[in-house]
Amino acid sequence: MLDKDTIIQIADDLAKAEADRTMIPLLTKRYEDMTVEDSYAVQNEWRRRGIEAGRRPVGRKIGLTSKVMQQATGITEPDYGAIFSDMVFENGSVIEHAQFSNVRIETELAFVLKEPLQGPNVTIFDVMKATDYVIPALEILSSRIEMEGRTIVDTISDNAAMGGMVYGGNPVKPHDVDLRWVAALLYRNEVIEESGVAAAILNHPATGVAWLANKLAAHGDSLEAGEIILAGSFTRPMWVYEGDTVHADFGPLGAITCKFE
Repeated sequence: MLDKDTIIQIADDLAKAEADRTMIPLLTKRYEDMTVEDSYAVQNEWRRRGIEAGRRPVGRKIGLTSKVMQQATGITEPDYGAIFSDMVFENGSVIEHAQFSNVRIETELAFVLKEPLQGPNVTIFDVMKATDYVIPALEILSSRIEMEGRTIVDTISDNAAMGGMVYGGNPVKPHDVDLRWVAALLYRNEVIEESGVAAAILNHPATGVAWLANKLAAHGDSLEAGEIILAGSFTRPMWVYEGDTVHADFGPLGAITCKFE
């Protein structure tokens, strides 16, 4: 385990990288004994600083829940990160590309909770009961740590590569549609680059939310009513460049469009 001073130093390095739009070297090369718990301690320090600075936490993201994402990153277990209100964009937004680093887009479903979820032993049934509605979303990935060779420890420390999210389409009650069969077509500049089905997320996207509630319980935390939970991507990440328009078609659940400038 790393000591508190080292945790704070890593958080400082990441904060500077975010401000400068640069990347720091892999943490696992600098701190060979760094553990998953160390990396969540770094993330919690980043989240604590955000709240102290007046940023409003609105939810969590789950990452690496599908095989396609695990294969794309070489990481074989899920992780989670924090979402602040200033990271959330409406459908049709024009987004500044330069505020992120290594910008990529993923298609996801966002669960908005009407009841809290406290682990351990949360199940998919608890998640469905606690969910007010589900809405299509895009996650904007942003990496503050070198990408080549990164491990789960690097990714978690980097707030699970969370940069922002865009929501849109049609919100639905969780029992009104078979969430496993929600599909998405992901376009960049009118060309389909990726497609996928939500069952790729642990066989049901609500399973990802249950995993998160149970993982948070191990860290002495829980999910609150009103929180937005990004359940994980069911497509590979798509690179996005300045000037690109992104469009995601979720069929009956509507569509999301945004532009990066």
